[in-house]
Amino acid sequence: MSWVWDQHTCLPLDPDADVAPLTRYRPGYLSVNVGYTPQSKADSLALLASFRAQVAADPRMELATDPAGVERAVSAGRIAVAFDLEDSGPLGGSLDSVREFVELGVRTLLPSYNHTNAAGCGCLDAVDTGLTAWGRDLVRAMNAAGMVPDGSHCSARTGLDMCAVSTKPVVYSHSCLKSVWDHPRNITDDQARACAETGGVVGITGVGIFLGPNTPTVEAMIRHLEAAVELVGIDHVGVSTDFSFDAADFLREVEANPELFDASYTRWGTIRWMPPEEFLTLGPALLVRGWSPADVTAVLSGNFLRVARESW
Repeated sequence: MSWVWDQHTCLPLDPDADVAPLTRYRPGYLSVNVGYTPQSKADSLALLASFRAQVAADPRMELATDPAGVERAVSAGRIAVAFDLEDSGPLGGSLDSVREFVELGVRTLLPSYNHTNAAGCGCLDAVDTGLTAWGRDLVRAMNAAGMVPDGSHCSARTGLDMCAVSTKPVVYSHSCLKSVWDHPRNITDDQARACAETGGVVGITGVGIFLGPNTPTVEAMIRHLEAAVELVGIDHVGVSTDFSFDAADFLREVEANPELFDASYTRWGTIRWMPPEEFLTLGPALLVRGWSPADVTAVLSGNFLRVARESW
């Protein structure tokens, strides 16, 4: 069965948000964001309570507790759902919160979102000092608790520092290659190689402004995928839509906070995302290009599944 492990997607960050649209990806695995810079710990806990209850009540979905459970859910035609945090802010400054969030299904965390915080620097910072001492302790806490460190949105040095500190795989859950499209949110070849050296995976994402000049197409995604495979090898490349079910909310935030989202987010017009229905045509498109079935499976699901087996 062809299925996709999507390492990051976004519902509205509102406890009243409906999780049913996630089934547009069925069957498969989805990691759903439950907070970034604006959210407090209480906010993220409220989101988790709502989303978990809705997933548990919907027969088309189930909560992902372990990699074997993900595979069972997919075999039954369901969506397996876990969660992620796009900033360390929702931890409330406490490393003990890492384990608490893991117990609620949060399996990946980004130390910083675009800008400097207590853990390290972001990809839009003019000065890049990398991980802080607390950020290094955070990576160690994630390793110990079964949470995967994620370098997306972090600065280059922060990402490299994460890879140097972590004793388990580091991922870039939703990051394209700067060498293919020079955007500040994209990662350098050095970052990608360091990630691969940890046993991690670079997840090429379907956001138009990260793929090219606002081009959320399968063809643009394949350009990044093939460049990434050439750079770090087939075992270290995956996919992640970063699809915004909360697009209206996010676009309003971009417009209202130009100091947080620079011109690289706006110069090509309104941000466009690859819809799930187009994303699910990626596998057949790769086969048409001559990819082997084994390589397609590795990129669509196998590589992130391996990281989960090694880390959760």
